[in-house]
Amino acid sequence: MLDNLNWWEIAALLLLALLIFGDRLPTVINDGLRLVRNLRNMARNATGDLSRELGTDIQLEDLHPKAFIRKHLLSESDEEAIRKPLQGMYDNLRSDVTGVHNELKDVANAADLRGNGTRPATATGGTAPAPRPSYDDAT
Repeated sequence: MLDNLNWWEIAALLLLALLIFGDRLPTVINDGLRLVRNLRNMARNATGDLSRELGTDIQLEDLHPKAFIRKHLLSESDEEAIRKPLQGMYDNLRSDVTGVHNELKDVANAADLRGNGTRPATATGGTAPAPRPSYDDAT
């Protein structure tokens, strides 16, 4: 939790807490710890009640709506039936985008003067400076 703080920053925070709360600091720390314990117990009781009502074993991580539906309401065949049309559309879209990308690369290679090994001459008779590499060259 405090991985990004070094020892000096932690000491400064403790000193600041001591200056703000003074003699009440132990009481404030105890109240904070009691609050965290109560919240954990409430979450544990809620998951226990929900597990008992639904008749399945529910963990705290399962309370996310997507995870809950996937784990407790849908069977594997239902999930596959939902996923199949979307996967087909994704595959079709990916193949179309790949085809367009390949066609654009072919057009860029055909229009590229560097592809045939010659450089255009300048008005002074010398060769033009080498063009900068493009994004497609880097990838």
